[in-house]
Amino acid sequence: MQGTVDGFSYGLVTPLVAYFMACLGGALGLRCTTRSMLVTHSWRPGWLALGSAAIGSGIWTMHFVAMMGFTVREAPIHYDKPTTYASLGVAIVMVGVGIFIVGYRGARGTALFTGGTITGLGVASMHYLGMAGMRLNGKLEYNTLTVGASVVIAVVAATAALWAAGQVRGFAWSVGASLVMGLAVSGMHYTGMAALSVHLHGTAEPGSGDSHASLLAPMLIGPLAFLLLAGVVVMFDPLMVMGKPDWRPVENKPGVPARSAVRHPHAHSAPLSRQAGQHDHSSARTPQNR
Repeated sequence: MQGTVDGFSYGLVTPLVAYFMACLGGALGLRCTTRSMLVTHSWRPGWLALGSAAIGSGIWTMHFVAMMGFTVREAPIHYDKPTTYASLGVAIVMVGVGIFIVGYRGARGTALFTGGTITGLGVASMHYLGMAGMRLNGKLEYNTLTVGASVVIAVVAATAALWAAGQVRGFAWSVGASLVMGLAVSGMHYTGMAALSVHLHGTAEPGSGDSHASLLAPMLIGPLAFLLLAGVVVMFDPLMVMGKPDWRPVENKPGVPARSAVRHPHAHSAPLSRQAGQHDHSSARTPQNR
């Protein structure tokens, strides 16, 4: 028996809220990625890790907000907790790999292609693993071509978002990149859902697992609290909006004494090469003057 699938049981509410969550996670994560390219290597892993967690939390929350509007008319839907939360871990890890590649190798060439591909595959893996956590009195079936199209959308849009984030041209570029990332996640999700069909079993026994209501609180409160915290970190970092590097000369860093510059009396009028020669010559005469 074929089930009647409805992905928009609440109208446009769940798609719009889901897209907002994807954009929020993308904005924070991609801005952290941009920030990592403006700091010294000692701070870079922290910013990239924060960005990975923000994007992973954003796309995971987007997926399950969208799934709130998904129903099968003839069967109740439940979720398996371990599989559901495993999809969050997969999202953070795979997105993190892609972001670390771009953060250390730059948003260009092979590094951009590799990082974008892994990030896009992370989005797709999160989606289909989350779908595997569904429990209902039936079997999920997918159209192979449509699934392939959803993966391509995720990879292409994720690559474009990482490229935009890697331009390091200010806050506006990161906002645009987050909109692209939100489009990647939402487009991948609803394309993947279009590939789904449900074949119901003859019996009417409900599947085991947790309902939408029992998963709602931990699903939304935890990731939303983290995104709020990440947002506070981003907002109160003065260089996040300015987009200027944090590279300072070693002599100006706290705890390192500055070296005094040796100036020749005629340095303001002599060419650079003559200044160097005069400095060496005067240094050689110094012992004699003593």
